[in-house]
Amino acid sequence: MDTNNLRDFYGDKAAALRQEVAVLRQRTRGFVVGELVAFGMAVALIIMWMATDAGWTLLVVAAVAVGIYLWVRSRDVRSSDRLETCEGLLRVYEGELAALDGDFSRFDDGSRYADPHHAFTTDLDVFGMESLYQRIDRTATTGGADCLAARLSETRVPTVEEIQQRREAINALASDEPLRTAFMAQGTSARERNATGGSAPTGKIDTAAVLRAVTAVHELHIPAFAATVAALLLALLLLGGFYTLLLAAILGSVGAGSVMAWAMLEVLIASILFARPLRQTSRATNGILKSLRSYRKLILLSAPEGEQAFRGIERIVASIDRRNEFWILISNALFLSDLFIVRRFLQWRQRYMSRLPEWIDEVSCFDALVSLATFRFNHPEATDAEVIAAPSVVFEAEGLWHPFLGAGAVRNNFRLDDGHYYIITGANMAGKSTFLRTVGINVLLARCGLHVFAEHLRLSPFALFTSMRTTDDLQHGISYFNAELLRLQQLLQSVSRGFPARTVHSLSAPSSHTLIILDEILKGTNSLDKLNGSRLFLEAVSALPVTGIIATHDLELSRMADEHPDRFHNHCFEIQLADDITYSYRISPGVARNQNATHLLRQLLSTLGSRRS
Repeated sequence: MDTNNLRDFYGDKAAALRQEVAVLRQRTRGFVVGELVAFGMAVALIIMWMATDAGWTLLVVAAVAVGIYLWVRSRDVRSSDRLETCEGLLRVYEGELAALDGDFSRFDDGSRYADPHHAFTTDLDVFGMESLYQRIDRTATTGGADCLAARLSETRVPTVEEIQQRREAINALASDEPLRTAFMAQGTSARERNATGGSAPTGKIDTAAVLRAVTAVHELHIPAFAATVAALLLALLLLGGFYTLLLAAILGSVGAGSVMAWAMLEVLIASILFARPLRQTSRATNGILKSLRSYRKLILLSAPEGEQAFRGIERIVASIDRRNEFWILISNALFLSDLFIVRRFLQWRQRYMSRLPEWIDEVSCFDALVSLATFRFNHPEATDAEVIAAPSVVFEAEGLWHPFLGAGAVRNNFRLDDGHYYIITGANMAGKSTFLRTVGINVLLARCGLHVFAEHLRLSPFALFTSMRTTDDLQHGISYFNAELLRLQQLLQSVSRGFPARTVHSLSAPSSHTLIILDEILKGTNSLDKLNGSRLFLEAVSALPVTGIIATHDLELSRMADEHPDRFHNHCFEIQLADDITYSYRISPGVARNQNATHLLRQLLSTLGSRRS
């Protein structure tokens, strides 16, 4: 499916849903009118029956009207549920259509996960506006958002087997579009509900709040007597005595007073033993049901075994809600209901409470997987990387491009050899920095088990560290140059960890080698100092298990390829200077000869001079 077919697919789905939503809304209005008419007719007929001697005919017709009301009401409930489902699905498809047009504003940008000290996320635009996270995120829960962020920012190098398992899970779910869309629809519905009062800042279902509610119920102390065999025997004794006396009273063996006295004894015992535990149960069940209600459909889609747990807690809540002052007396006399409600809750808690965090965690993992799989589905032009087991950096790309640039991106071939360094020169805006990010983001996608934006990419698992967007920190008195030094120090600590105490690699284990991607080393100092410092740094880091790509404007740094041709190599993005500058955005061997700063400034000053004259 290409991008045009994908747009048609989402557009057709959205159009069909809009039509169905319109029909359902009209039908709902009709149901409301029908309910009012049937209910009003039933009330009127009962009043007429009471006011006249019409016999049972009016009462029978009134009963029919009540039946019609209940039938219409049930149809209305089903129609309303279907309407909510269709509206959720429609929001999903409309969001995907907007994303295909480059509008990701309705999706979470993950800015809260941004960390300027992270090994690569800041430089590769993983978090923030228009970021990789925002393009991928379709999560419904804060737990799912956390899982997705953790996957995209993982610094631990996964094994080939882990990457393959991730890829298989993503590809399998990518092919199940109805399941993914149904899951995301629950998330859009939750965002609608949370828009005016949700506790999660992103409008997502707050996983932490749900877990807090679960923990509170788990830690709630309710006397366990109701769940014991002794309590069951007591209940059987009391109920047996009551129904024996009731039967005896019917047969005339005892008076009604004995039955009433026994019933009051049951109510008194229930009140003494179970009134307080029942109040605690009521608070616990209502609290957890309210917290889990938004999670219910998500759990059913990702952990179906949780359905029985939900039904159990809903039945308990319904039993409690039916109680009133009159019914308490009757239900305890006839059934000792307070005892059995508390007993059912304690049994429910013992059976399911320990599994709820597990199901919630499954929802979070599945939530993140839905986002990754949707990204896979939305980019049919991308391919699966060939990930190989090797104790070194392997990177061989054909037709590589950046996922943010779309179909019009210029594609490049590039190969990295383990322990080698690639110095990339070129004019401003020629494509150096974009190319560095292209390499880095495709490495990240492959490690996550996602497809890559290349005609073919063969690589091994290896560590990644970048230094491209160093900034000063005035609040903490850190200058730009000092910030650069701190970042390089962080890089050295990262890549030298465990070196030189390295042993023979297992081919199934992650590589200890690192790819570093640097954009203009030591930009915060003068040209000569920058050149000498850059050379010193590269000569030092080349003793470590590191492969490097370094973009620079300093053509003198390219002389390292002459001095160490076995380790350092020159590549460039060349431009053509004329009246208009031509940018090819293609990488090629060699050193860039044309620079554009002077040329562009000359044009700017010429334009300014023309305006003055």
